[in-house]
Amino acid sequence: MDLIEVARIRAAWNRFGDRFLNRIFAAGERAYALSRPDPAESLAARFAAKESVMKALGTGRHGVSWREIEVVRAPGGRPGIALSGRTRALARLLGVAAWQLSLSHNREQALAQAIALGEAGVGRKR
Repeated sequence: MDLIEVARIRAAWNRFGDRFLNRIFAAGERAYALSRPDPAESLAARFAAKESVMKALGTGRHGVSWREIEVVRAPGGRPGIALSGRTRALARLLGVAAWQLSLSHNREQALAQAIALGEAGVGRKR
């Protein structure tokens, strides 16, 4: 789980512009957030999701890339996680077969909770 202040993401975006966006967020994440009424809220939620995944993997920020963790939207709008590169390889090594993700945000804060599921947790009725 991770909680972040929207103002912190807004300040980084204002200071570093596209350099910040391109370093942290995948193209689909940027496109989605920039289509929203207040992009900083959506960016903050996605940043929190990435931090939450890093915590679940036990890596902190070491050995993974921000853009290798992408918040995607399933049909119907439910958020999910897509991993690539070294981060996907690490998750597989740890036995992670799927993810569940919950996002919430308002003007001030964004919260994300990512749950890594092993094979036993995949395919069970919810």
